[in-house]
Amino acid sequence: MIDAMDFDRAPFRDELFHAESFRAELDAQPWASYTHAYGSAEDVPGCLRALAGDDDAAAEEAQSELYGSILHQGSVYEASAKAVPFLARIAAAGIRTADVLLLIGGIAEGGTDPDPGPDLGSDPAGSGAVRESDEAACRRAVVAQLPLLLASVEHEDRAVRQAAAWAAGWTGTAGAALAVPALRDRAAVEKDPLVRAELLTSLVESDPEGSASAAAGAVGPDSPPELRIAAVMACADIGLPWTRDHHEAVLDLLPLDRLAADRYDHSRNEPLHDICLTLLDRDTEADREAVFALLDAALRSADPEARTEAVWVVTTACELSRSAPVRLAPALISAAAEDGTDDETGALSALGRLGPSGAPAADLLAARAAGDGNTADRALEALVAVDPVRAASLLARDLERRPRALQAASGGPADSLPVVPYDPELLAAVRRRLATMEPGGTTPFRLTALLASWGPDASDAVPELLAALPAHPRVLPKALVAVCPPGRRAEVADALRARTGTGPADERIEAARALHELTGDHGALLPLLAELLAGSAGGGGGSAEPIREAAEAAAAVGPAAASLVPALRAALNSPGAERNNPQMDDDIALAVALHRITGDAAEAVPVLAGVLGDRDGLWRRWTMVRAAAAAGSLGPAARPLAPVLKALLADPRQTPSAALALRAVAPDDLDAGHMAGLLLDAAEAGAAPFEAVDALVAFGTDALSDEHRARLTELGERDRRVVRSGLDGTVEITDERLRARVRAAVRSR
Repeated sequence: MIDAMDFDRAPFRDELFHAESFRAELDAQPWASYTHAYGSAEDVPGCLRALAGDDDAAAEEAQSELYGSILHQGSVYEASAKAVPFLARIAAAGIRTADVLLLIGGIAEGGTDPDPGPDLGSDPAGSGAVRESDEAACRRAVVAQLPLLLASVEHEDRAVRQAAAWAAGWTGTAGAALAVPALRDRAAVEKDPLVRAELLTSLVESDPEGSASAAAGAVGPDSPPELRIAAVMACADIGLPWTRDHHEAVLDLLPLDRLAADRYDHSRNEPLHDICLTLLDRDTEADREAVFALLDAALRSADPEARTEAVWVVTTACELSRSAPVRLAPALISAAAEDGTDDETGALSALGRLGPSGAPAADLLAARAAGDGNTADRALEALVAVDPVRAASLLARDLERRPRALQAASGGPADSLPVVPYDPELLAAVRRRLATMEPGGTTPFRLTALLASWGPDASDAVPELLAALPAHPRVLPKALVAVCPPGRRAEVADALRARTGTGPADERIEAARALHELTGDHGALLPLLAELLAGSAGGGGGSAEPIREAAEAAAAVGPAAASLVPALRAALNSPGAERNNPQMDDDIALAVALHRITGDAAEAVPVLAGVLGDRDGLWRRWTMVRAAAAAGSLGPAARPLAPVLKALLADPRQTPSAALALRAVAPDDLDAGHMAGLLLDAAEAGAAPFEAVDALVAFGTDALSDEHRARLTELGERDRRVVRSGLDGTVEITDERLRARVRAAVRSR
């Protein structure tokens, strides 16, 4: 092991980076057999040579290529670990030291912590040893080079010292024995605030318990701002109790982002957000109140930049905590009022995240929504979430210039966005917009979604929908069926029937499906489906989505579609063939159609078995959900699928669909208590919470044990949101709907 003090001796540096020796050792590595993000790492030695060379342009290009290949979007590979010793020698030789140290630190960040794992490289082939992961190998490689890296914490260049401290910190507890003494020694004499902040952060990463007193001691006003905010973040990371000193330090330093702008830890460059997120993740009443008190004060700051930072954190707090909206509403409303008419801090838009808790802001939002421009549209968008009834009449006044509000009003993914209730004025505005609507764009989807949600209440829009049907034949048929009153059924049916004979096949099929749904008449639909399926004979021959749609349409017709059975069979992919997800979705829909039409599950079962047994591909979740639902639709005839369905139970994302399918195909094989526990696990993890709760209800909540009932009750009453992801602005309302569903399930006993 090399002593770090030796690096001050120029002769040693020259020996360390003797160009000829460096190239020889570099070329001795079997780079072509190593892998990185783009496959073979045969290009890595060329990049390393260029990085160490005298051509600055070539070195910069080489550095960029290395970030793309051995540290691709934060991911590390076999070649990443192999490159570390060479990178460390380049940095220690004073060649682009700060930049190279940052690359090394990034490789360490991509590794695992705290255990670098065993060195299995010397194990003979076939020994049975488990191969060390690329991540563990990278962390171990950087730890091995710590003597070289730590020498740079004494460098005369501030940027180099800062980069060295940052890189060393990412070795975590695995490198603590080497890193902590050197970092502490440097911290004792370092004068630069940014370097001091980086040193403290790295010490906390390497030795959290041993660095707690240093972090707490740097919180006070005697510390420079950069170090002070790093100390507050370190105290939160370590898990120290939040104190008045921490609270006052944050408020004294607002806005905080500027203090982290020149830090190398880009994952933590929003201090207020990071501090509040850390405290909320503790999930205690005291820590939540600490966050709310901090944000309340920040939202009332006289500094617009401080309020802007706080508004961003409020949106995250509302996504994580069920009590955040009601607790933060007064301060957020105050911040929105302080902004005037320009929404300088984003507080006006953020009011929509409060949902019903933002009701006191309705007057403010309505007043701003009456204005012009984008701010008025954002205010109305927020009002849709806060008071949808009031928003409806305002949207009606200026529908064409309120695209964001229309998007919010017309709904989104299931259980996410609210839908504005029926309003006569808004219906009249939608009808006017339909009459002037140009082909293309998203407007037709928004308007028809709104009309469909109102159903027959929107029947007055039938004339406008019929007039617009030729320009929007893919979008409007379903809306026509949804709003059509009995007295206009014949008129709408004639218009749809006319569309089945003109235009591209997908448009004609859409009209024919709507006609069948409206009247039960499948005379126009079956020939179109036969035409579409004819192009897919042999499996996978056509476009995936039309095949699936054709199969679903045939299934809806049922036994009357018997003439399509040969074409449906021909459209199946060959048994044993490798299939992508769309092709699997095709086969699922085809299997269901064959069963619905023939009443015989014999063909469907092996098809579904092939899908359910193939779980190795990427992004298979929803394909497996559809396959499980299809299996359940077969009932006891699908009992041979029970083993593959049971295997899905181990994945919380698949548990609800697999459980419901097993309930349909093999109810006698289920242990109700075990199944309830698995479903609660899935709900609590947020993996498939709605589906899990619905499955619990389907199995019967009256049979839940006391333990399971307590867990279900906790799911509805806990502060931490169950739904933690979704489209921007949808998490809160989705979780509140889940909460209502859970509470109803608890009461249903």
